[in-house]
Amino acid sequence: MIYERYHKPIYITENGLSCHDVISLDGKVHDPNRIDFLARYLRELRKAAEEADIRGYFQWSLMDNFEWAKGYSDRFGLVYVNYRNQERIMKDSAFWYKHVIETNGAEL
Repeated sequence: MIYERYHKPIYITENGLSCHDVISLDGKVHDPNRIDFLARYLRELRKAAEEADIRGYFQWSLMDNFEWAKGYSDRFGLVYVNYRNQERIMKDSAFWYKHVIETNGAEL
């Protein structure tokens, strides 16, 4: 709708999903809901790009951080931040997104 009205290039500057991510017993962070959300969103974005001038997409966010509405309770990043010791753990979604980038979305 925005493209139809204004005919200007579109950049998606923040897109992601907050979840209650935790470190599992295997030491990894499994976030299938985020992967599902992003896969669905990127499929639709690809369809939209057939008709609109979409020039950029930026995943929000790389690492978990403080959010004004939720503080540190919900997690938004592709990389889990352990706030106690500052350890970073790549979530399943980070590995998934890496593959999407490497294949230019071929398997979406």
